[in-house]
Amino acid sequence: MNRRILLALLIAAPIAAFAPSGFAQSGFTQSDPKGPQPELAREHLTIITQDGKRHAFDVEMARTQQQQITGLMYRTKVAPDGGMLFVWPTPIVSQMWMKHTLVPLDMVFIRADGTIDSIAEDTVPQSLRVISSHGKVTATLELAGGTTRRLGITVGDKVEGPMFHPAG
Repeated sequence: MNRRILLALLIAAPIAAFAPSGFAQSGFTQSDPKGPQPELAREHLTIITQDGKRHAFDVEMARTQQQQITGLMYRTKVAPDGGMLFVWPTPIVSQMWMKHTLVPLDMVFIRADGTIDSIAEDTVPQSLRVISSHGKVTATLELAGGTTRRLGITVGDKVEGPMFHPAG
């Protein structure tokens, strides 16, 4: 899911060091991956809905530039309690797309304190349309398409995990 490439368009100069390495000033020249990446290291996350329900996920962590560029590209399924988490070095407007992504995804955009800022449900496989967080976030969580609707996950719900720091 080469959506992370679009993210770099909005990253300021100090953050540019974290952008994928194949980017050129006029566009992105890094060649696309030809197949899915191996399964990545995992972390446990819990999403707590506003009615107190807890939903556990075991998500892959896209930590390196190449892992973020490849994302869930070419995968033919995402487990109902799985997904992939992209943690950004500083709060940004996350810009994603579905290039070479074969299954619909829900994209959950998360603030530093773990609050869900916005959700894009059932994104269209292989679309080049930009999917934006519309606000600054510190992470993007990709889940199997329809997961947020099925579990009643909405904007304002909380995500617990080692990368999120509650305010206070």
